[in-house]
Amino acid sequence: MSRHQLIPSHPEPGPPADFSHTAGAGPPSRAALPVDAAGGAGDSWLPDSGDEVLLVTSSAVLRGEVERIVAAAGAQLRTAADAAGAGRHWDGAAAVLVGSDIRELPPRRRAPAVLVGLDGEGDSLWHLAAVLGAERVAVLPDAAAWLADHLSRSRSPGPGGLILGVTGGCGGAGATTAAIWIAQAAAGLGARVLLVDGDPWGGGLELALAAEEHPGLRWPDLSEARGSIDPVQLADSLPVAGGFSFLSWPASREQPVAVAATTTAGVLDAARRGYELVVVDIGRGAEPIHTFAWDCDRITMVVPAQLKAAVAAVRLLQEFPPVEASLLVRGKHGAALDGALIAEAIGLPVQGRVPELRGVPAAMESGRLLELGKRRSVRHFAASALQLLGDGLPAGDLE
Repeated sequence: MSRHQLIPSHPEPGPPADFSHTAGAGPPSRAALPVDAAGGAGDSWLPDSGDEVLLVTSSAVLRGEVERIVAAAGAQLRTAADAAGAGRHWDGAAAVLVGSDIRELPPRRRAPAVLVGLDGEGDSLWHLAAVLGAERVAVLPDAAAWLADHLSRSRSPGPGGLILGVTGGCGGAGATTAAIWIAQAAAGLGARVLLVDGDPWGGGLELALAAEEHPGLRWPDLSEARGSIDPVQLADSLPVAGGFSFLSWPASREQPVAVAATTTAGVLDAARRGYELVVVDIGRGAEPIHTFAWDCDRITMVVPAQLKAAVAAVRLLQEFPPVEASLLVRGKHGAALDGALIAEAIGLPVQGRVPELRGVPAAMESGRLLELGKRRSVRHFAASALQLLGDGLPAGDLE
């Protein structure tokens, strides 16, 4: 399972790039891309007319939104007002959409593909999606084009990369450091890797990479992107450091303005189709979790071996989508609060241990984290973290 404007601060980016193209195959993103002026979503977004989409909702507004999208190209839509009425059609549908008014599902049925809700319902949509086990959330009407694209791809999902989210269980946990080392290690195995900065208030991931002068696009340069983004164009436009591409917020004094969720979703969707591994350095809190985590196939949370950090991590875990999650414990072996106790307290398995290196804070300040990433202890940590991804990456030896 996997599930929106700024002035560019870098010289020579030119006008905003046009990344639009006909949507290709690949796993979808959480949010949506806006419909065109005519209210449609392009020619490629619908399943063949022989495929039936099941919508479960008693909301006339939701039903009208979905019917309008599907009817535009003559696709077949079956509706049911509740779980009881939907049960016999559930398994035969090409995709199952559940409205935000539904609170229970038919027994022994697969999870719904998308929870659909309306703008203004807020964080409750993601909480409900987690309870129901929905794979994605679509906020209508803004999510119309994305939902349409998702329905098209659900029939023939082409190969796509994995998206790994890395977040800190508390402030200063070391999630950015861990994300950089994981990306560096995967690139060292020969994988095509993209590291994504998910925190506009973090000062810029590029500083830790000593790559603020590297040519390529940053988040503000993508704020005007509309429609489906070409993965090849995206990859060709991003800067590279440590053997992997990265997409960072600029290390400048300009006030960050949030890029639209639809743009973020489009970028991550293109990244999935263009890279074998996308490592997202997710900022802490409900907003970045909702922005990025619902696009992730797996999430790992960095937690210092401290009681206070474990308590904070439990609170943050409540915002996670229903994806596979694990812990990366930061601390020395033999700490009073060991990995087993932390795992029991938080309720997640420990995937690995982030090494405590004396020079990490200074390396972060001076942009030498990639240099530290070559140490044996870091390579050992990265190998354990990459095991979370199973067979999705090229084989190699990091030890």
